[in-house]
Amino acid sequence: MFYRYHDSPTGRLLLAGDEAGLRMLYMDLETRHYPLPEWQEGSPLLDDVARQLDEYFAGKRQRFDVRLNTGGTEFQRQVWQALLEIPYGYTTVYAELARRIGRPKAIRAVGTANGANPISIIVPCHRVIGSDGSLTGYAGGLPRKELLLRLEGAIEG
Repeated sequence: MFYRYHDSPTGRLLLAGDEAGLRMLYMDLETRHYPLPEWQEGSPLLDDVARQLDEYFAGKRQRFDVRLNTGGTEFQRQVWQALLEIPYGYTTVYAELARRIGRPKAIRAVGTANGANPISIIVPCHRVIGSDGSLTGYAGGLPRKELLLRLEGAIEG
């Protein structure tokens, strides 16, 4: 596994991946226990991810072109794939996400899978909001979620 740190408007990010693709993009480094001692620093894949993130934060990129290697269960991968289909500048709710994957009663499970997303920003779990329009839980913290949604024009301000 390769890793690198990258500074962004949301704070310091940890990027990690292997030959198969990007496996992690974590914001909240204080609560993580990475990188592991056996990981190696730097790779062309991670340099490309960092470049695309800079373009995103500068308002010059709305879609990422990155090989992903998310791991997870089949259900989690279905949820994460549905997240990738939420357009830039839009939000959805957990119930709609559950409906999109053909599991309309699995709203809580969808929320749990959303929270377990290992590749924040690129797999846009920040685009899922509460059914009342509120900014609900986000592993990176609600201020970061709000920053990302404002950047994308999904919320005013």
